[in-house]
Amino acid sequence: MAIGKNKRLTKSKKGGRRKAVDPFLKKEWYNLMAPAIFTKKNFGKTIITKTQGIKVASDGLKGRVVELSLADLSAADNKATDKEDMSYRKIKLCVEDVQGYDCLTNFHGMDMTRDKLCSLIKKWQSIIEASVDVRTTDGYVVRMFCIAFTQKHKSQLKKTSYCNSAQGRAIRARMVSVMAEEAGKGDLRSLVRRLIVGEVIGKQIEKATTSIFPIKDCYVRKVKVLKKPKFDVTDLMEWHKNDTEDVGKGVDAPAPGEAEPAEGEALVAGSGGRL
Repeated sequence: MAIGKNKRLTKSKKGGRRKAVDPFLKKEWYNLMAPAIFTKKNFGKTIITKTQGIKVASDGLKGRVVELSLADLSAADNKATDKEDMSYRKIKLCVEDVQGYDCLTNFHGMDMTRDKLCSLIKKWQSIIEASVDVRTTDGYVVRMFCIAFTQKHKSQLKKTSYCNSAQGRAIRARMVSVMAEEAGKGDLRSLVRRLIVGEVIGKQIEKATTSIFPIKDCYVRKVKVLKKPKFDVTDLMEWHKNDTEDVGKGVDAPAPGEAEPAEGEALVAGSGGRL
């Protein structure tokens, strides 16, 4: 090689290759906390890059949406059959606030698994679907989707059980009215409670439409949260407050012959009277 050519070869390799650093050393784990209406409180973990300069870790966590089965949000001591009944429900939870290493989540939506939906669809019957937008009493706007299937009358011999277009419209109108009434009469928490504990709304729709055409397998298959009220920490803490919390022991009323202490005075056990 001629002298003077390829001057880059003569230069010293200052710095050279950077050391390979494990990216997980810059990460930290946070607990995902479900609202109190679900029996399992801590349902998983999520990862985020540690706070560096003006980039705060908690800001990156807020708004994350987690989707999981309703069976995973139920307690471990539940029966296997109960978990199977709940496994077709998919729940979406959104991270709204971060306290320490806990991410407090709120209800964001609900869906049904594809295999459950496919198992309901059969030949010789009509599918009836309806949707409605409802505002709850606490300011949430939710869109609810309902699905149902026609079935034979009790004494029917005919193979098929199709409904005509007028009957379909009447059933859809009943579906919309029942869903609007159930969702509009309470807050979002009470609505979610009715959605996850059995098919309460579905059974009501089946009962309301018996006079039009018999239907079966009626489900609220999907729920979307379209609008939320302005974020309030106290409202979020209401979701995470356990309704069965110990609030102390009740105080018995004084005996009929026993005098009540005056304002600012107190009775002490063994004192023999007022202090």
